[in-house]
Amino acid sequence: MDDVLIKGTQLGSIFDYLSIGTVISSSDRKIVLLNRTAEFITGQRQADVVGKPCTEMFLNNLCGGECALDKTIRESYNSAALDIILTDQSNEELSVTKIVWPLYGPDKRVHGCVVVFQDHSAFKDLIKRLWYEDRRLKIILDNLDIGVLTVDRSSHVTFFNTQSELITGYTRKELLGKSCAKIFRENAGEDFIMFDKIIADGKARSNIKGEIVTKTGQVIPIRANYVALKNEEGRTVGGLATISDLSLMYQFNSAIRDRYTFYDMVGRDHAIQKIFEIVPVVAASDATILIEGPTGTGKDLLAKVVHNASRRADKSFVKVNCAALPDNLLESEMFGYVKGAFTGADRDKPGRFQEADGGTIFLDEIGDMPLSLQAKLLRVLEEKEFYSLGSRKTTKVDVRIIAATNQGLEQLVNEKRFREDLFYRLNVICLDLPPLKKRKGDISLLVYHILKRLCATRDIQVDKISEDAMEVLLNYDYPGNIRELENILEHALIICQTSIIERKHLPISLQRGTESKGLVTRKIDDLGQEVKTSERNMIIEILTKHNWNKGEAAQALKINRTTLWRKMKKYNILP
Repeated sequence: MDDVLIKGTQLGSIFDYLSIGTVISSSDRKIVLLNRTAEFITGQRQADVVGKPCTEMFLNNLCGGECALDKTIRESYNSAALDIILTDQSNEELSVTKIVWPLYGPDKRVHGCVVVFQDHSAFKDLIKRLWYEDRRLKIILDNLDIGVLTVDRSSHVTFFNTQSELITGYTRKELLGKSCAKIFRENAGEDFIMFDKIIADGKARSNIKGEIVTKTGQVIPIRANYVALKNEEGRTVGGLATISDLSLMYQFNSAIRDRYTFYDMVGRDHAIQKIFEIVPVVAASDATILIEGPTGTGKDLLAKVVHNASRRADKSFVKVNCAALPDNLLESEMFGYVKGAFTGADRDKPGRFQEADGGTIFLDEIGDMPLSLQAKLLRVLEEKEFYSLGSRKTTKVDVRIIAATNQGLEQLVNEKRFREDLFYRLNVICLDLPPLKKRKGDISLLVYHILKRLCATRDIQVDKISEDAMEVLLNYDYPGNIRELENILEHALIICQTSIIERKHLPISLQRGTESKGLVTRKIDDLGQEVKTSERNMIIEILTKHNWNKGEAAQALKINRTTLWRKMKKYNILP
């Protein structure tokens, strides 16, 4: 199984967490995965269908007689969504929403297909019976695993279920009687005015994509369905919306395709908001960009967001770490060489600039580029051409350059370690990412954003962080910035075996508050090693407790058996 399909199968466990069925098939239409929710909806068992043609198993019922993958490729869709009716083994009809994605690999070829679907039959049955003041049914709606809210004719919130609270961060007390504009972004499109439309004409709207703003200020993508609510006389008295949080889906899609978007960037600090405002404008141009900021602040992510918001998004994004390559290899790596350029050069080899032709090249840690190579880079910036090593002919390229450094190029120029003319050519647009200690107001927002992703990938549920633990996180200076915060939260999830992260689940050094006593400069690698050691020790402890029964140990660790086997191999854990 190739890397794209391996990453694709991770979607099954993520969507099981959301009670969404998932079917993964390979490029030759063979079924690779059928998750637990899909088994329940289709009546099929994964063991019975894996390896069989999906056209044989699902074409008539799940796919309506036509392969949706062929249609999305033929009509150049990124995905296709539709509502279908399935008949289960008891001949009962199920109302199902289905979405189909092609899985593209780095080679731009289709490696397979992802089909996700969710049964809304029970919910639709409730809607048929729902009278505006029926409090018994409101109790039922309050226990669904999908967000539900209702409004009156003036679009003021009259009901807000528990799942809506989890998605938005607001409590129902904070929103009841308030305009739904508090969470729906009025300037984001159709989602806010959809209630006005359904109340006016009584027609339902399905699969509407939009955005909401959480209590912490984070903008998250959603899919919503809207229906009008009527009283016993048939008069429209309000509207009802169901909300599905798509942020996990977007994060998965970003990781699978390496196509990061604004949903992957989080922050409400003034400095970060200024960057969010300027990035769409900058991305639309071909201007050279310099990103400065300490290690772990997200320079790599920001470069990818800029590329994916630009007209070059469908072309290559090529990263070169100028600090990771020896000086004697950096030139040939960046600009390529021709046959006979040096001993062992038995063929022409294109460089990274040629690979990035038409797209974007990201020069990370550009402050470490040797002076001898800086002159050649300056020529590329000025004339869009260069000489490959050993060649007498110039090579022309159309690339956008994004550079990043954690050193501060202006200071390097003053120290004569970086060319002044190159600095000014790179510094057309400068985006300065602040360290996390200077944006403390974003820490709680980042914590919940990261936890949501980590919980989904580990298939575990953490409902909250104790006030004591959050106080520790808010008072730490994070020399490793966001990357260190991710390591800390991963450590906490490994140690935590309950639904609440307590102070005792954080790394010992944080619990003791030793950072404020002179250990603030400890390296992020130390914390990373602490995370690995803690995870290894816990796996051994659980395995020992269950007499090395991997199935029972995986269940106790709340991970699947394959993940446990992979971690045992990684940490060299043997009975």
